[in-house]
Parts: sequence; structure tokens; C-alpha cells
Amino acid sequence: MEEVQKALQACRLFRDLPEEGLETLAGLGRRRRFGRGALLIEPQETVDWFGVVLSGRVLILQMFSDGVSSLMNTLRPGYVLGADLICTDSLRSPYTAMADGDGALLVFSRTALLEPGTLPEAYRLMVWGALLRFLSHENMRKHYRLAILSRRGLRDRVLTWLTMQTRRRGTNQFQAGFSREELADFLCVNRSALSHELSKMAAEGLIAFHRNEFTLLEAGEALCTWRETD
Repeated sequence: MEEVQKALQACRLFRDLPEEGLETLAGLGRRRRFGRGALLIEPQETVDWFGVVLSGRVLILQMFSDGVSSLMNTLRPGYVLGADLICTDSLRSPYTAMADGDGALLVFSRTALLEPGTLPEAYRLMVWGALLRFLSHENMRKHYRLAILSRRGLRDRVLTWLTMQTRRRGTNQFQAGFSREELADFLCVNRSALSHELSKMAAEGLIAFHRNEFTLLEAGEALCTWRETD
């Protein structure tokens, strides 16, 4: 139970709840374990639940009819799965949620958030406020990715992504949360082409990198035309 409460406290939706509220919430969830490759949500599936990732990673993928997939997001412990779906009219998922390895979710019925009576109303309203902020942040995250994908050239996409990361983190050196393959998928580019372009950019003094640790050098930042307006 202590592990569950720590995961809930780390979750954006529930971090403002007092200890009593976390205990009440923990009692409403059920643990769901999963193994690598497990499909947690399939496209067009009706989803009337949401879950907090307790351990492992969950990949949010857009699957296409030709078998190609695009990585949309990576959910780590403390992240919420399905919160964006339970607030829709249809409850149908447009994406696939797949386990990247062994892990567990704490799963709740949507009524725990949306209908009075399950949680004490004061706690439910606190979670509602956090849910609104969460969905707003998700909307901005998708806006930033669209800004990246609107750049036609591979180098422009890389520089835009790097600039966004450095400004968000407040440092020009950071460790990416993606493997090289996942980063290529996120940028919607070929992995070999990405590796080749990164090597060229490093040779030209625009960036420095080692595995998934990147440094955006001054010359590289000067080339990026993206500007954050919000």
C-alpha cells in the first residue's frame, strides 16, 4: 500500500491530495500487471477507466494500416493512462497503448473522478482541477510536437526538438527520455538518416552527443528559427 501511495503522490492528478485522500483513493484502485508487448489499450476500444503507471513504461503509439507505427508519448511511473479518453463522449481510443516491458498499473473506474459519491467531494474537486491542468499540458505537448513535425527538413526537426528541450529544462545539456530508435519514431524520420544527421551536426559544431545525452551548442541554437510564443 505504501508503494501505491507513493506512486499516487508522484502523479500530477493526485499530488495535492492529503495523506487521507491518497489512502481513500488507493483503496479504490486495482493493480493490473503486464508484460512486454501487452496491449493495454487498442485502437477504437471503449475505455471507461484510467490508470496510474506504478512500474515499467507504456508506449502510446499511432498505428497505420500498412503496419507502420509512430511513437506519440512514453508513460513512466507516476504518469496517467486514459485520462484524456474518459472525458470524451465516445470513450473510444484513437491510439494504441503498449507495454515496453514488465510493469503494473493501478486502475480506476472513470466514476471515481467524474461522478460524485465515490471520493469525498472536496478531494474530487481537487482532482478535477489537477485534471484540467493535466489536459492543458497535454494539449500544449501535442502543439509542440506538431511544431516539430511541421518542419520539413530532418535537421530543422532535430534543432527544433533540441531547442524545445533546452528551454523547457533550462540547460543546453540534457538526457533524452528516448532511445535513438524511439527518437527517430517521435520525429517521424528514418533511424539511419537520424544517426547520420546527428553525426554531421556534431562534426559541424552544432551539437555534441553521446548515446542519449545531448548538448545544443551556441552555433546550433543560432540556426533554429523556432520561438516559443506561449
